[in-house]
Amino acid sequence: MSGTNGSAEYVRRAEKLDAADELAPLRGLFTLDDAVYLDGNSLGALAAHVPGRVEDVVRRQWGELRIRSWEESGWWTAPERIGDRIAPLVGAAPGRIVVGDSTSVNVFKALVAAVRIARGEDGGTPADGATAHPVRDEIVVDASTFPSDGYIAASVARMTGCTLRPAPPADVPQVVGKRTAAVLLNHVDYRTGRLHDLPALTAAVHAAGALVVWDLCHSAGALPVGLDEHGVDLAVGCTYKFLNGGPGSPAFLYVRGDHQDRFDSPLPGWNSHAEPFGMRGDFEPAEGAPRGRVGTPDILSMLALEAALEVWDGVSVDAVRAKSLALTDFFLECVGAYVPPGLVESLTPAAHAERGSQVALRCAPGIDAGAVMKLLVERGVVGDFRQPDVLRFGFTPLYVGFADAERAARVLAGALTA
Repeated sequence: MSGTNGSAEYVRRAEKLDAADELAPLRGLFTLDDAVYLDGNSLGALAAHVPGRVEDVVRRQWGELRIRSWEESGWWTAPERIGDRIAPLVGAAPGRIVVGDSTSVNVFKALVAAVRIARGEDGGTPADGATAHPVRDEIVVDASTFPSDGYIAASVARMTGCTLRPAPPADVPQVVGKRTAAVLLNHVDYRTGRLHDLPALTAAVHAAGALVVWDLCHSAGALPVGLDEHGVDLAVGCTYKFLNGGPGSPAFLYVRGDHQDRFDSPLPGWNSHAEPFGMRGDFEPAEGAPRGRVGTPDILSMLALEAALEVWDGVSVDAVRAKSLALTDFFLECVGAYVPPGLVESLTPAAHAERGSQVALRCAPGIDAGAVMKLLVERGVVGDFRQPDVLRFGFTPLYVGFADAERAARVLAGALTA
């Protein structure tokens, strides 16, 4: 159906779907051009009001109030305040998320703390309730994890005397056991867009007496997570993808309510001290989420993130998820109609329960996927390329529409046959 009549049919369908889209007005809140931007799973688009807010932070709060802004402009409380704005987007109660540092730093903090809690090294009872401390000398990591998570897990294993055991997420229920201290998993596979079963895998880890740390980089802001509902121990996530916080915007760290008093950070800093301005020689951790703080907050990027999060006011994550699935369904249908058979195959699962908010297409042997993506960008469709042969298209429902999906598939067909 790659002819003119077939294209016209999908264009008309896209117009009807966009007209009925309750989230369509949100597109106007972002700074966009004529390109189809399908790389929000790497860097979200700029919310139109953010530049003015950042200018106020720089010119007035920093330029005029200067040091007074730590109190008068709320700089000091920004990590917890912004954490509370993110909390409902990932299913967490207030006071359980702190914003600051990078995803990698937060993975390190969370994974070390998880091992310490599982072993009872924080002074409490081991996670499995045993009166005698179990050996717990193994860390299980998602075998397909984003490289940084794997590097950090290996480093944490060396530091804590653990063996690192890579395993596919589907195999985790069979892999975890009495020696497992902690498990580090990705909610959505960054390469394929596969969504892993957070409730079932969390339950399996807990059944083995271990703790789980979830990386939410490709799910926060794209789909419901349910951290509190499913009893997740710790979680981390970036804010520059589906949360549109800007390049290098600080990440977040979630600590379950009943773990907060046991959260023993491997990076205790003056900002996580119970009396940060006491300048005491001994460390006494703060209560609650501030235990996850380390040093001085990165105020400029943090307050840009806070401004960006305002686009979520009144937005239902369930509605975002529904549109995400509809968009990716429609895109895959258009690809099937426009692209000649055998040129690409989808690595992203067809089943909704197993799909994140991106579509990954593997190019057939002999097709230079990098060159295809370069041509797509030149023709106004921006996605990204992963070695050696994968084209990734991220669908951010706040500003991507069905006409975008149709156009992207049509341009892709042309690029593949150029």
